[in-house]
Amino acid sequence: MKIKLLAIGKTDDKNLLSLIQTYENRLKHYIKFELEIIPDIKNVKNLSEAQQKEKEGDLLLSKLQATDQLILLDEKGKDFRSVDFANFLQKKMNAGIKQLVFVIGGPYGFSEKVYKKAQGKVSFSKMTFSHQMIRLFVVEQIYRGFTILKNEPYHHE
Repeated sequence: MKIKLLAIGKTDDKNLLSLIQTYENRLKHYIKFELEIIPDIKNVKNLSEAQQKEKEGDLLLSKLQATDQLILLDEKGKDFRSVDFANFLQKKMNAGIKQLVFVIGGPYGFSEKVYKKAQGKVSFSKMTFSHQMIRLFVVEQIYRGFTILKNEPYHHE
């Protein structure tokens, strides 16, 4: 299985980029992982919230293969403890999925088309995080999940 993280808009903070890269490099020891950034939509001030979600949704959906399993990072998604998230990843691997795609939406969330295409939603917190910060949290939790599955000492219960 391969895991891809799709996100809208670039990260400007060099410290965050460095930390994300650290966990991306660590993840390569366990699984094929890719972080793909979709550029921000231009001239958003001329678009309504619904139009922006629709355009971002079309861009996100264009990045998917027919066999991908799409999981949205959504505040109304399923809450996991780290060990449960690790088990979630294991179940996806056991199911023979070629590529598991986690998606971080734009500032207004996802279009209806994206919600309809998704096979699940995961919440990382009831709090709201910046779209730049959540990238780090997702990559770190995927890494943590694999260390849990391998019984490595990174995670403590």
